[in-house]
This record gives sequence, structure tokens and C-alpha cells, in this order.
Amino acid sequence: MRQPKTDYIFLFSIFALITIGTIMVFSASPTMGLKVGDTYFFIKRHLFYLLLGLCGLYFALRCDLELLRKWAFAIYAFSMILLLLLFVPGVGRQVLGATRWINLGLISFQPSELIKFSMIVILARLLSDLGEGIVDFLHGLLPILVLIGLTAIIVILQPDLGTAIAIVLISVILLFVAGIRLAHLGFLLGSGLLAVIALSLTSPYRLRRLTAFLDPWKDPQGSGFQIIQSLLAVGSGGWHGLGLGASRQKYFYLPQQFTDFIFAILGEELGFIGGVVVIILFIIFIVRGLKIALSQHNHFCSLLATGIVSWLALQTLMNIMVVIGLLPTTGIPLPFISYGGTSTIVNLFAVGILINISLWPGKESKAKAK
Repeated sequence: MRQPKTDYIFLFSIFALITIGTIMVFSASPTMGLKVGDTYFFIKRHLFYLLLGLCGLYFALRCDLELLRKWAFAIYAFSMILLLLLFVPGVGRQVLGATRWINLGLISFQPSELIKFSMIVILARLLSDLGEGIVDFLHGLLPILVLIGLTAIIVILQPDLGTAIAIVLISVILLFVAGIRLAHLGFLLGSGLLAVIALSLTSPYRLRRLTAFLDPWKDPQGSGFQIIQSLLAVGSGGWHGLGLGASRQKYFYLPQQFTDFIFAILGEELGFIGGVVVIILFIIFIVRGLKIALSQHNHFCSLLATGIVSWLALQTLMNIMVVIGLLPTTGIPLPFISYGGTSTIVNLFAVGILINISLWPGKESKAKAK
């Protein structure tokens, strides 16, 4: 069997994005660091999370994918337990009205980031086991829909509609790749759209985000403030940007300036050209990642790779669309760029699994040779 080769272009895109992310966190976070008495507070934590993430990537490279497949149900169950712990008084930590973090003392952990990966693993296992049985609605598709729906509902209760939408969309992509009937797919998409509209209109919190998206200038000092400041940051960057470190919006104007809205600061400091370079790097990552998925003969590995690439691609698309005003605010971080402990660690672990999958045929052939 032909030995697979390391895709250095794929690796370059990953580490280029990580490098840009580190530079942007360093540039965008000092003003918020002043609140805790250390301008380097967040960049030091980011580097620590990055180190843990790279350790996770290395561990994922060494991981036995057959063992990962075997333990798919246990991984999902563990992630769900962590997710449910958020609702235990004293365990879940509330920030900006949402209980999404488990307080671990010095650091906090966000189970919703882990559940995205766990959902991909469990769906890859279930769909690879089902094979053509996915066309049977009652015995094939319905149990999987119950699993997806249950997970999404628990995430929505945090509340975190953006993550729930991402989980459902990733699941739909995997179902499509697995061979779901188009009639069933249309029903799912239609039902999902109606559910999102209903949830948005019946929640005052989400309704404010929706109205702010439709007309942010109606309440420029309230619900529309964040998107207005984001658009001002992106627009003021022009073609070449104001220069690295020269952002004005990071001085307590733009909220979440080094987390969910870091792309706005990037656009302000590095301009349209800098933004396009980052988007091109993401496109390279996605295209080369999909190439890995399509090259796999192992159904589980192919679905797992497709899920990981779809997950990071959807998050990238959703984040950038929010920043430039094409989607309501979702609270979705930009992979590899945004500051965030759990997201950084889980994303890099997932990338390690993706690289592992690309080398898996070679490992199989060595095992057979023995």
C-alpha cells in the first residue's frame, strides 16, 4: 500500500493561523488586562492554553483511531455529564447571563466546546455502523435525531443558541454525507429553521439580538452597540489597516475584542488585505482537510474528518459573518484566532485527530506487515 505523505501546506495553514491569532491576542488584550492589573495577563494565559492545545495535538497524533471509535459512546456520555454539571448550583459559572463554564478555580472549562467534538465522534461511529440503514427513518434515522435533539436542547438551556445551531448543522452535514434521503434532509432543515425562528421570537434575550442585527442604529447605545463598534473597527481599517497595535476600538469601545470579535480588531489593524490573508488560510485548511476526508476508505475515519472540517469551517463562517453584520451575534469564537482556553485546546486536539486520520492508512499497513 502506498504510504501517505505529510501535507505540509495543511500544516502551514494551521500554524500560520495560530501565529496570527497569538499576535492578535497580544495586540487586542492589554487594555482589558489593565482591569486585572497586568497588561500581559491574557496573552500569558493564551500561551498557556496554546501549550496545552499543542500537547493535545501531539496526543491526538498518537491516538489509536480504532480505540477512539470503540470509546465513542463513553466520550459522548462523559461530555454530556460535564454539560449537565453546568446546571448544578455552585458548579456552573454565569457570564453575561449565560451559564456555559464550569469553575475549576484558576481556570474555567466550557463543556459545549467538548460536546461539539464528542457529537462528531459519536455520529461518525453510529453512521459508519448503520451504513445504508440510514435511509430507514424509524430504525435508522430517528434514534440519531433524538440524540442530536437532546444535545441541542441541553445546550440551548445554557442558553447558547449559536452553539446549538452549529451542532445541528454539523450533524446535518454528516447525515447528508452518510446518505440520508433528500426528503428527510428537507424535513430536517425546514423543522430546524422553524425552531430557530420560534426560539428567537419567544426569548427577549434573543429577540434583542435579532432586532440589533436588523437595525443596530435603533438602539446604538444598547443592543446595537457591539455590532456598530465592530463595523466601525472593520471599516476604519481600509485596505492596509491602521497598523499592528494601533486599534482604537480595543480601548473599551468594542466588547469581546480579543475573543468573539477579534476579527474586527484584525480588520482594523491589518486592513482588508490582512483579513483576506486570514480567510485564504482558512480556505486552504478547509480544502486540504476535505481532501483528507475524501481520501479515506475507512467510513468512520472519513466521517470523522468530514465532521471536524465542517465544524471548524462553520465556526469560521459564522464568526466572520457576525463581525461584519451578516448574522446576529452568536457567541461563536474564531478557530485558532480567538482567545479561549477550552476552544483552543479542543480545536488543536481535533486538528491532531485530523492529521492522524491523514496518516492512518500508513499505520494500518505497518500493523498488517507485522
